[in-house]
Amino acid sequence: MSVRAKKHLGQHFLRDENIAKKIADTLALKGYSKVLEIGPGMGVLTKYLLEKDVTTYVIEIDSESVEYLQANYLNLAPRIIEENFLKYDLNDVFNESQFAIIGNFPYNISTQIVFKTLEMRHQIPEFSGMFQKEVAQRICEKEGSKAYGILSVLTQAFYKAEYLFTVPPSVFNPPPKVDSGVLRLTRKENFNLPCDEKLFFRVVKTAFQQRRKTLRNSLKTFNLSDNLKANVIFGKRPEQLSVESFIELTQLIEKDEQ
Repeated sequence: MSVRAKKHLGQHFLRDENIAKKIADTLALKGYSKVLEIGPGMGVLTKYLLEKDVTTYVIEIDSESVEYLQANYLNLAPRIIEENFLKYDLNDVFNESQFAIIGNFPYNISTQIVFKTLEMRHQIPEFSGMFQKEVAQRICEKEGSKAYGILSVLTQAFYKAEYLFTVPPSVFNPPPKVDSGVLRLTRKENFNLPCDEKLFFRVVKTAFQQRRKTLRNSLKTFNLSDNLKANVIFGKRPEQLSVESFIELTQLIEKDEQ
């Protein structure tokens, strides 16, 4: 029995065992004892995770894949969560404990997976996975590039982001129309920002929504004082600012609002 890939779930099953093992080996397995794999499909990556000294859980929305895993990975069966990752409360399983995330992510929800990880950053010290290549590169991109944006800044504020390697379409069934890229996120030791974190998110998102404009114009909704807008940082465009500069910008706005 094998599982039929379903287009509406964005399924592309990895067939290459070497790449599956390589992805499993990207995890450092430090500071936690549990790993959650998203979208395991037929378990090509799962089998290598099960060899490691860590408790592996999987979350899968496709009932056909769940049946396959239950039949072929008997020791995993109690830790198969048949749910939608984006909607499921993970603390029903992890109960506030630390865990890593890994997976060959469906491209249609991959950025949403990253945003949910950021929301749960206090519990997720490590994250490895396969994305569409351009998305993986965007997450790891530095300032000064057109690809640098909201996802880059928000992820790198809390995690060290590394682009690891590229995977060709030929190793999937069915093959996607694009290359894939594997990245690793390692949570920073001090991942609490020295500014209001909600305001930081709002500043970054608002700035990049009009990325061609200077911050003086794109951040008008914040009702900044003329004195603050005279600061040299407001004459820049968002892609010119490093993560540290966005933190500094948030601190300036915070003081201005007081």
